[in-house]
Amino acid sequence: MKSFFKYVLANIVAFVILVAIFIGGFVFFAIMGAFMDSSGSVKKNSILTLDLKTKVIESPSDEQFSIFDFKQEGKTITSLDLQKSIINAKTDNNIKGISLELDDFSAGNTQLESIRQALIDFKKSGKFVYAYGNNVSQAAYYIGSVADQFYLNPTGGIELKGLSAEVAFFKDFADKYGINIQVIRHGKFKAAVEPFMLNKISPENEEQLSTLLNDVWSRNSSQIAQSRKINPAEFKTITDSLYSFIPENNIKYKLADKLIQKSEYDNILRQKIGIKKEDKLSKISFPKYFGTIDPDSEDDKVAVLYASGEINSGKGTNGIYSETLIKEIKKVKEDKKVKAVVLRVNSPGGSANASDEILFELEQLKKEKPLVVSFGDYAASGGYYIAMAADKIYSEPNTITGSIGVFGLMTYYKDIANKNGIRSDVVQTNSNSNMYSALQGPTSGTLNMMQKSVEGTYKRFVHFVTTNRKKSFEQIDAIGGGRVWSGTRAKELGLVDELGGINQAIADAAKRAKLSKYSLKTYPAKSNPFEEMFGSMDEEEISAKMLKSKLGESNYKIFQQLTDTKLQNGVMMRMPYILEVK
Repeated sequence: MKSFFKYVLANIVAFVILVAIFIGGFVFFAIMGAFMDSSGSVKKNSILTLDLKTKVIESPSDEQFSIFDFKQEGKTITSLDLQKSIINAKTDNNIKGISLELDDFSAGNTQLESIRQALIDFKKSGKFVYAYGNNVSQAAYYIGSVADQFYLNPTGGIELKGLSAEVAFFKDFADKYGINIQVIRHGKFKAAVEPFMLNKISPENEEQLSTLLNDVWSRNSSQIAQSRKINPAEFKTITDSLYSFIPENNIKYKLADKLIQKSEYDNILRQKIGIKKEDKLSKISFPKYFGTIDPDSEDDKVAVLYASGEINSGKGTNGIYSETLIKEIKKVKEDKKVKAVVLRVNSPGGSANASDEILFELEQLKKEKPLVVSFGDYAASGGYYIAMAADKIYSEPNTITGSIGVFGLMTYYKDIANKNGIRSDVVQTNSNSNMYSALQGPTSGTLNMMQKSVEGTYKRFVHFVTTNRKKSFEQIDAIGGGRVWSGTRAKELGLVDELGGINQAIADAAKRAKLSKYSLKTYPAKSNPFEEMFGSMDEEEISAKMLKSKLGESNYKIFQQLTDTKLQNGVMMRMPYILEVK
């Protein structure tokens, strides 16, 4: 027995030592990796390279670290930092040009346009921009089309097909299985709840999506055609006919310049920078290059406050949580070195209550410091609502914005329960004591109260918009009602002030604060990898990751729509369903 306990104890000690070694080693390599990623110098004759290993994110908080994919750490970069890198490379003598090796590279519509414009500006330096691809996504080609030369693999193709948005409907499914869904909304364009009340797209929703997609594609396609010197009518024929999926067609129709292998492309780069074929190419990634740029050290700061993701109440990191964001707003307000603020909004909206809390705190911030808002891919519904504290609003042309509308949703299971022999009786003290139950659904009094709540919230929404945009209730109501618009159309309607990216918003904020020299400070700050890893390993996230891996991204999004409990957390200011522009 004594030897047995010695054996068990020895194994426990060995296990503890192994765990300690693992954690210690992990910490060591993570720290070393952080140092390696954020320091160093650029070799002479280097080529700044954007490839599939680089993940472009909207804000520092969008970087989700996990022990299962820690190899991705250090390979992400925010869109703003990527643009800074391109600007810096323009005058960096060690950077001879930029190579775009993108294939299925993807980013948000507004991120893509900002990167594209930065590359066009980079070319003014006289340095080259070359691109190479195997199977090139439409998003990647949108960026790559600015290249001086675009090379394609002999068996490769370009995914040039235009834009689409697919809407999934669940009404028939709910009816079939006895699931009852009660919808309360204001605005005929409030399409967020259509999937639960219709079995096909409404004329109003089809109209708004068609207008939105055509606004975005008209801009994107004309930019590509102009860069490649293709007649717009011919470019439309190429797209409609899917010609670009056949390698030889890309040469025939001037979408690419030559069909070559990757090693041949590398030799072209060697020749371009004047080194021998046997010499090693010095390529540097954007995240690593950004780490070599000396940070601004001016005492006066312009804060870039990120509001990225769906809006929820409480605390959290994966999205916009009212308490968490308000804490950051107060930090910005109390920081004496921060003289002006840019709020970068990239949100489809969410909880009406949380949106209102955030707006109030932003209004308090504006009383002390200039506040300029910059829209990313989305600034819709609650995302648009929180922007109403702004001194000025900048929108990207392809931003999806507006969606000034409110809705509520209640799901219950009376029919399916009754069919399977389950029913309930209610004993109550007042008419609506049992306001809502999973077996009975909402009472008539509850529905009446919810409708009034939705209407009251909508009026409050429009009130803030009329105050900020200096328009009447009737003017805003006419373009509100839950309808979404492109940034270009929002500018025409007066929902935003200027078309431009985050850099224009930063310059405007600095000007309002009368700053000639300043540095940027981002809020929230980038999380420590270990805080991310251990802070996010909760049951919900682990389940989500497992489901995503089994279902795939597209199927998981449909599953989310069917099971999203946040939809039933009271009155919502949220964009139409999950609008994915393909």
